[in-house]
Amino acid sequence: MSKARILVVDDEPFNLDIVGEYLDEMGFDLVMVDSGEAAWEALRQPDSRFDLVLLDRMMPGMDGISVLRLIKGDERLRSIPVIMQTAATSPEQVREGLAAGAFYYLTKPFEGEALQTIIRSALDDMRVRRELTASLAEQAQAFRCMKEGEFRIRTLEEARVLASFIALLGPQPDTLAMGLSELLVNGVEHGNLGIEFSEKSRLRESDSWEEEIARRLALPENRDKVVRLRVRCDDSRWVFEIRDDGEGFDWRKFLDFDPERAFAPNGRGIALSRQLAFASLTYLPPGNQVVVTVPKVQGLA
Repeated sequence: MSKARILVVDDEPFNLDIVGEYLDEMGFDLVMVDSGEAAWEALRQPDSRFDLVLLDRMMPGMDGISVLRLIKGDERLRSIPVIMQTAATSPEQVREGLAAGAFYYLTKPFEGEALQTIIRSALDDMRVRRELTASLAEQAQAFRCMKEGEFRIRTLEEARVLASFIALLGPQPDTLAMGLSELLVNGVEHGNLGIEFSEKSRLRESDSWEEEIARRLALPENRDKVVRLRVRCDDSRWVFEIRDDGEGFDWRKFLDFDPERAFAPNGRGIALSRQLAFASLTYLPPGNQVVVTVPKVQGLA
């Protein structure tokens, strides 16, 4: 497996040195630049490949927000996760960054462990999305006769495989795969297994999240719990109903990007899905069922 290639952008040489020291033990291929202009030049090369960008917000000339907007406006680059490192942490400044596409934040000054945790989280998300996208083309013919169906999953792997399969129904399969995967995974983690936002943050920080998922799945009280996905179509859209066997949760605070959660390694999935993947997203009380819709693709069903 090739090393993850990370573009680090900061106008302060000292900060570049610090990041290099913190990440040295993780074996990444680091490319360091000292300005927004140099970052954009590196990114726009036709043969460039970056798995992640660690981007300073406040720089002379082209600042981090400007670079971020260029990345998210480019079809080839927009899927690269960007971690915004900044001392500008007011709610308004965070909202500006979130609106521009910075779904990962790191507060300056930061500790090495915090940097490593947020990078692992961002790269994990990127890896899952690439795997989902790669598997879509192999399954394209399965939906020519699809009108309605119901599926049941228990594990995170099953959630991701099902999401990639069902996503072929939508006009943008890669985006829909991401959105469905986030909701199905949420049904497993938070719904059936009862892992709360703060607890998942701690598990991410200790790199023990997947082990805890496996442990809870094996508990007697969880062995029969499933997440159900019902798929149906009408004249113009596909409707997806996802329901878990949990007690529900207060979904309302997760529908939008909350500046207070911007600096955590998790907690953005529902808001990201609502913004990018679906025409509509509605949770039903008590929070263990969500209904989302996408337009139908011409020629499918």
